[in-house]
Amino acid sequence: MTATGGVTDPGSGRGVPDTRSAGRYLWWLVVSQRGRVAAGASYGSLWMVGLMLPPYVLSRAIDDGLAPGRMPVLLGWVAVLLGVGAVNAWMAVMRHRTMTRIRMDATFRTVRAVMAQTVRLGAALPHRVTAGEVVTIGIGDVAVISQTLTMTGPGVGGVLAYAVVAVLLLTVSPLLAAVVLLGVPVLAVLVGPLLGRLQGAQTRYRERQSGLAARLADLVGGLRVLGGLGGKAVFADHYRHASRALRGEGYRVGAVTSWVQALGLGLPTLFLAAVTWPAARMAAQGTLTAGELVAVYGYAAALVVPVSFFIEGGYDLTRGLVAARRVVRFLALEPDGARRVEESGAARDVPGQGDPGQGDPGRDDAPGLASVLRDPVSGVEVVPGLLTALASARPAESAAVVDRLGGFADSAATWGAVRLDEIAARQLRDRILVADNEADLFAGTLREVVGGRRDRDREEIDRAVRTALAEDIVRGLPDGLDAAVEAQGRNLSGGQRQRLRLVRALLADPEVLLAVEPTSAVDAHTEAGIATRLHAARTGRTTVVTSTSPLLLDRADRVYFLVDGTVAAVGSHRELLGGQPGYRRLVSRGEDEEGDGAGPAGADEVPVTEEGAR
Repeated sequence: MTATGGVTDPGSGRGVPDTRSAGRYLWWLVVSQRGRVAAGASYGSLWMVGLMLPPYVLSRAIDDGLAPGRMPVLLGWVAVLLGVGAVNAWMAVMRHRTMTRIRMDATFRTVRAVMAQTVRLGAALPHRVTAGEVVTIGIGDVAVISQTLTMTGPGVGGVLAYAVVAVLLLTVSPLLAAVVLLGVPVLAVLVGPLLGRLQGAQTRYRERQSGLAARLADLVGGLRVLGGLGGKAVFADHYRHASRALRGEGYRVGAVTSWVQALGLGLPTLFLAAVTWPAARMAAQGTLTAGELVAVYGYAAALVVPVSFFIEGGYDLTRGLVAARRVVRFLALEPDGARRVEESGAARDVPGQGDPGQGDPGRDDAPGLASVLRDPVSGVEVVPGLLTALASARPAESAAVVDRLGGFADSAATWGAVRLDEIAARQLRDRILVADNEADLFAGTLREVVGGRRDRDREEIDRAVRTALAEDIVRGLPDGLDAAVEAQGRNLSGGQRQRLRLVRALLADPEVLLAVEPTSAVDAHTEAGIATRLHAARTGRTTVVTSTSPLLLDRADRVYFLVDGTVAAVGSHRELLGGQPGYRRLVSRGEDEEGDGAGPAGADEVPVTEEGAR
């Protein structure tokens, strides 16, 4: 990474983000591009010091060149002044370019760290942080943090310029040097308390802002449901109330900010007057020459720039610490379970990337052959090659079993003789897929939505679409597979979204498919067809579904009846109907528990032929 070259890949930075504190995180951003920061500080320092040279040159031109017959001397000093100005202008350009690259690099590093943490949290993300928090970090905090790093350039230069002016003034007048040396600390004392208040106000404002963003995301995402329930007005009123509260916090932030910015402009001007007044009196008394008076005024005027940078730097640092604290808090979150999902693109609905034989350091390999999945907490054992169903009165209990069997929860679940939390993450994600019935659907064409991370040919897609009984979705959209699907499938019904999630899981074709309530949002006729085709399509492959639908349970090779999260009985759907009253009540959906209408009435009572399914 060169100091002045283009922005490099943030992934090539040194080490991982330091999340021990907000200050340490900002320092990590600095040392990750130490060469560029050193160049920016050098350019900034030379530029700042260069601002102090014109007053000296001008004073020499006045004192040495304005006497009669000294025109060559005057022209010489004018040429020097022109040269100093040209060099300083070039320094300013290079400083600005370098600081822009520093800001861009810091932005990309923070974005990359946040994205990597988002992938790492995976399915735990919605439970650990709100969407509004992530949006606020991505839109606001990243920019504030990168702006804070700007102070590494002119900030260092300001200190040097302050020292240079003090030395130059000592050669003119110790009194004026003392005024300068004492004036800047006084300015810091005056502005310091305001920066402390600003940090507190900024923190409260950011918290309210993320909460309001989360509420807006929920409102937009559930607009159709709210409209059906007649609740749009209620939620809109809540949003208005929260918006007014945020506006109040914004006014408080603005009040403190206005004082900081006013002092940033006003105090340097008063500082200039405080230096110029005694200098003018000394000139009137003959203690200073005209050139020295001009020099003192020029020094003080030029010193306004670094003093302003000190105040602005303190303001930026205060805001940067608030923003970095939010980023650090997000980066410090741990995923559910002891085993962390690696940065392999692993997600709950898409198998991991990479070579299955490529493991994570320090982890075991997955079983080479199809093996039994065991969950000791519930007692569920998934036999390879069978369609296994989990039925529970509490859907969350069966979903918890799936999370453990899929390696998304801390448990002692095993695959063959190996614990899941000891298997390399990439291997596990490539072979076991957890298909959640509420998994995200990203915006894109229908082909992209169901295709996942690999391109699929038309024959593969058609086969999966047919298995999920989703042909009507493809036919109903104006451009078929090339039709646009909105984020989260907002332009589709709940049943259509659920079937597309099943299409995507089937196209992934994992060795082990764990599907949570894959048919809960479709009608009985469609559900019967999906059950029949899913059983046929996954013949010889390990499949687990959670459901209480008799239509799906009747097609399962083995059904586990769970009570309070543990296995109460196991067998076929018909066997459990005959021997387990609790199971019969669960799947009958309110029908007479002594009747068998809820039992074999699955696919038998609603026959689905090849033509009828279309």
